[in-house]
Amino acid sequence: MGASSWVVIFLLSVYVALLDSCFGAEVSYDANALIINGERRLIFSGAVHYPRSTVEMWPDIIQKAKDGGLDAIETYVFWDRHEPVRRQYDFSGNLDFVKFFKQIQEAGLYAILRIGPYVCAEWNYGGYPLWLHNMPGIELRTDNPIYKNEMQVFTTKIVNMAKEAKLFASQGGPIILAQIENEYGDIMWGYGDAGKTYIKWCAQMALAQNIGVPWIMCQQKDAPQPIINTCNGYYCDWFQPNNPKSPKMFTENWIGWFQKWGERAPHRSAEDSAYSVARFFQSGGVLNNYYMYHGGTNFGRTSGGPYITTSYDYDAPIDEYGNLNQPKWGHLKRLHAAIKLGEKILTNGTRTDKDFGNQVTLTTYTTTNATGARFCFLSNSNAKDDANVDLQQNGKYFVPAWSVSILDGCNKEVYNTAKVNSQTSVMVKKNDDAFARLTWAWTPEAKKDTMHGKGNLKAHQLLEQKELSLDASDYLWYMTSVDVNDTSIWSNATLRVDTMGHTLHGYVNRRYAGYQFSQWGNKFTYEKHVSLKKGTNIITLLSATVGLPNYGVGFDKIKTGIAGGPVQLIAKNVTMDLSTNLWSYKVGLTGERKRLYDLQPRTGVSWNTNSSYPVGKPMTWYKADFNAPSGTNPVVVDLQGLGKGHAWVNGHSIGRYWPSWITANNGCSDTCDYRGKYVKEKCNTNCGNPSQRWYHVPRSFLNNDNNTLVLFEEIGGNPLNVSFQTVTAGTICANVYEGEDFELSCQGGQVISEIQFASFGSPKGKCGSFQKGSWEATDSQSVVEAACIGKQTCAFKVTKDAFGVTYGIKARLAVQATC
Repeated sequence: MGASSWVVIFLLSVYVALLDSCFGAEVSYDANALIINGERRLIFSGAVHYPRSTVEMWPDIIQKAKDGGLDAIETYVFWDRHEPVRRQYDFSGNLDFVKFFKQIQEAGLYAILRIGPYVCAEWNYGGYPLWLHNMPGIELRTDNPIYKNEMQVFTTKIVNMAKEAKLFASQGGPIILAQIENEYGDIMWGYGDAGKTYIKWCAQMALAQNIGVPWIMCQQKDAPQPIINTCNGYYCDWFQPNNPKSPKMFTENWIGWFQKWGERAPHRSAEDSAYSVARFFQSGGVLNNYYMYHGGTNFGRTSGGPYITTSYDYDAPIDEYGNLNQPKWGHLKRLHAAIKLGEKILTNGTRTDKDFGNQVTLTTYTTTNATGARFCFLSNSNAKDDANVDLQQNGKYFVPAWSVSILDGCNKEVYNTAKVNSQTSVMVKKNDDAFARLTWAWTPEAKKDTMHGKGNLKAHQLLEQKELSLDASDYLWYMTSVDVNDTSIWSNATLRVDTMGHTLHGYVNRRYAGYQFSQWGNKFTYEKHVSLKKGTNIITLLSATVGLPNYGVGFDKIKTGIAGGPVQLIAKNVTMDLSTNLWSYKVGLTGERKRLYDLQPRTGVSWNTNSSYPVGKPMTWYKADFNAPSGTNPVVVDLQGLGKGHAWVNGHSIGRYWPSWITANNGCSDTCDYRGKYVKEKCNTNCGNPSQRWYHVPRSFLNNDNNTLVLFEEIGGNPLNVSFQTVTAGTICANVYEGEDFELSCQGGQVISEIQFASFGSPKGKCGSFQKGSWEATDSQSVVEAACIGKQTCAFKVTKDAFGVTYGIKARLAVQATC
């Protein structure tokens, strides 16, 4: 063959390679793997919602996800944020999902696009824009032509933007899977035959988008082919797709749980989280997506519910502020690495199970090729009893209760879900020396119009709040008047209001009657004693919502506000029903309309600057200037002492606050028994404290010099103790078994300054309370100090040789340090 022929072949090869790069990756699947460009893959993914963080945080969070062993990042797309007004779109700043996906790809990760466009996500109104609700003849999430048209328009908009940016894997982009609808199978019964028709239409509409990657539906047993149905929950090892050719995918492994106002903080242990993942892959799983991997913050009024807190930390591996949640992050990182050791065998091999009794199972994956390579999971699903298992020539293994051992080659334990060797970090809030006590200016919420019954709309009925306000504000004023002739009857009356809440304030003749709220965020009865005067009496009611419902059959139809009442005045033997009076309405607060939270001074607004600011006074705006803290650690504002309201920093909303609602004193423990199935009531923390006390202030919200905090205090509080703090690792610990890798790391550029405790031998206790055991190596402290002091990260293999130990007792290394 001549030289010219070689040139032709070479050029042809280059041309084919260029074609491959232009057309991107082919994504297919079978029951054992996702197949990306011919490579059979197991995928670890994590949910990160781009609007719940800031653009500046994205690269760090994405990199930490990659460092944690993830292959992909998943996110919802939030319809209400992108189309707040019909056909008026916003994809700027934190809403630039194209930029988010491009950063994922730049980090070398895949992506999963969950369009929904119903997302649930504990997001206000499930992610639906409120203008949908008021469209004549519309019914959401069912076989309704008006709704389906709007859903298709938005879905197509997102798909086309993704295509234009070449985000799908078929175009060379990162997106390997896309989702349509969300957990509809759990509530489809409530929509009858129309629901079944709707889900078929969803599938047809999605497939017609021609995105070149598979579509999925979670929690949808009857997902039409070729849509892949997937599983959400705490455990999905039991799940089987409705098509034997479909891969088994866990699209929401609930790594923690969300928190509501008035509730204790849910905690799911690292051990149980890892157990769930290992059991899933033991039973043939192909993709595990953590919900959430980084929860983030419900900035503004985006938290749903009702009563979802501003924090959406979710006990995720990366916490609300972007710090590693240790040991969960590290323990799962080691799990991912252990399972990836067997990726080729798990995606190409055949599976056999052997039952040892008492819920102990050995699962063996074996390749059918000449090598006959093997990879094993040895699980103990008994919630109480540990197991000692003899695998004959493959060794003897101790498997703690509720754990899974991963055996490389089926003869070497490389990981056990109950044996945590990862660092534990105890995060603390620190006051910056530059933070002097804040000096407050204040102004009352202007109510002259509402106290005189003046609004923007009138009706002879009690109207529904979200229909009237379109959720432009949490607040809606209801005003009416009543004439009284006989004050002897009405001088000691009761104002009674049946309301769909969530909170209600009452005024009679400009006198404050008081405040009440619903314990559970549903209908409640407001009752306050009032005194009416002779002649015309003005009754003013302020209704407030705390996140619109986001889940359930017909959640969109749940009423808010007073919505029909009744509203009654009750005296002895007399009841006066005001429900059909002429009512006047005003949406929102005067301070909202005047944008008191903006940095620019507002005309007609006078801030009081005398030192005697009001305490415990409802409907008050506060303002204070502060200096940004030095360094790079995350910033929080401590709102301890306040009642309920909303906070802004430099005009950016950092969300609702409600620190006056104290959680129950019972149901928490310093220890958490990870064994047995997890429920959200298990392993709770933060008893007897505010549900949320600290509120995230992203550094991108701050100026280098002067900054302004604005509060709207709804029910009355005291801002005396409000302060800005930074979040850092106070104490870091490791408790590592012999033969494993020891690693300690500080965050934010800090270094390890002190080794408070180090013992290689038989140490007891846990981080914060370690004690020496029956024996230890005499050089424990000096070995660790030599390896770690002055370093941001230190690491080494824990062996007897490293500590000069010659006898054969199995040992552990426990270390406690400060950064």
